[in-house]
Amino acid sequence: MLTSANSVLLIVDLQGKLAQLMTDRETLFANVVRMIRGAQALAVPILWVEQVPSKLGPTIPEVAQLLPALEPIAKTSFSCAREPAFIAALEQLGRKQVLLVGIEAHICVYQSAADLLAAGYHVEVVEDAVSSRIASDKGVALRKMRSLGISLSSAEMALFELMGDAGHPAFRDVQALLS
Repeated sequence: MLTSANSVLLIVDLQGKLAQLMTDRETLFANVVRMIRGAQALAVPILWVEQVPSKLGPTIPEVAQLLPALEPIAKTSFSCAREPAFIAALEQLGRKQVLLVGIEAHICVYQSAADLLAAGYHVEVVEDAVSSRIASDKGVALRKMRSLGISLSSAEMALFELMGDAGHPAFRDVQALLS
């Protein structure tokens, strides 16, 4: 089970024109925003990466404006886990559960999830907060991740699991994000 004390939210490559090409991008963007706001309400730290930002551009405004106190970690590797600055930031948090959102499901999300799992992290991919340009690529990625032992969740399921109880102080705030 996910806990807010042991989890981190990882936002992968929601950048520029590429983000606009994603299948069902409105749902993707809305659920990533829900996950960010939920993580903030639950005091779950957020790590944010960008794939070669000089070429792909900055993170979409819908996401970047929610993270004014954070700086994205630039990477060239498709997997976040192959970027030393990311690994250092993750290790500094001392948390072992990684919730993954972003794009593209079959490339950077998949490779990051697989490498983080191999490094001993519990990885959950938020299925309704990841996408690919082609829907079938997302489907293949989700099946392959599941076969590796990576957990799949939805934004609502993950946020309620992080709270664990209707008595949680952030319950009303999180519930409002989902309506």
